[in-house]
Amino acid sequence: MTHSDIPPAADTVPSVPTGAVIGLDIGGTKTRGVRFEDGAVVADESVGSSNVQNVSREVAALNLAELFARIGGGTVSRVYAGAGGIDTDADAEALAALIAPHVPGARITVVHDSRLLLAAGGASTGVAVIGGTGSAAWGRNSLGEEARAGGWGYLLGDEGSGYWLGREAVRHSLRRMNQGLEPDELTTALLASCGVDDPNKLIALFHSPETGRRYWAERARLVVDAADAGHAASRDLVDQAGRDLAGLAEQTVRQLRIDGPVILGSGLGMNVPRLQESFRAALAAAGITDVRILTQDPVFGVLQLVAEQG
Repeated sequence: MTHSDIPPAADTVPSVPTGAVIGLDIGGTKTRGVRFEDGAVVADESVGSSNVQNVSREVAALNLAELFARIGGGTVSRVYAGAGGIDTDADAEALAALIAPHVPGARITVVHDSRLLLAAGGASTGVAVIGGTGSAAWGRNSLGEEARAGGWGYLLGDEGSGYWLGREAVRHSLRRMNQGLEPDELTTALLASCGVDDPNKLIALFHSPETGRRYWAERARLVVDAADAGHAASRDLVDQAGRDLAGLAEQTVRQLRIDGPVILGSGLGMNVPRLQESFRAALAAAGITDVRILTQDPVFGVLQLVAEQG
């Protein structure tokens, strides 16, 4: 029950786990749970976040209880959970303790969510990049060595993430206000989404306890939509997000002394073509060309990880 289990080398072909296995992908905005029976999906449900970095322990416990009520607990052999902010054994054990009452007797493994992403991309070695509510890169080479970049949380980093884009939309709007400029397309959309009528009111709203990381990450879609509509400043922000995520990937690749693959996933990473293009271009400029965009959700990497774990 640790975040540091080392799977076998990349040339090992894992078999499909038998019995009931539950995979959990615990993000900043939602928790997704998939129940597998002999490798087949029999339940797939989502509830609110159960990541204690984003919600209270009480809310996390309630959301997990709701999830297991939907997908079933009881007789389960394995639970494999990926979550942001799993940086130590203590982090992993605290989350496992919330899961354990729902699956008595199950073997529970909790890891950083980037490990799910790498497995979902069909790779045992390489670098996985999270581009979602937060951002991080994690990788592993054929020697079992691991490296990470970013993943420090929104107060210390998360560049290129949904939260970062939402915050930058606010900063853009406030700069224009200070310069005496009228609200542009992005600011107008932001004000409408937030339910305020003046950019100055964004300051209090941003610092309000009623908004937080998830709230502002959800505003990233406004930047993406404005960029797609041709708004220059929004295009620059989305391009910068791609470059920032590429920087995390490059750092991890260099530390591991590998050529790739680099697999980009999560909400922004999988769904924003402009960000993907920027990401690919920045890595190509650094000589890294084996770059892939995840085509299935990270939780489906669980079967490979469980099989590798033995």
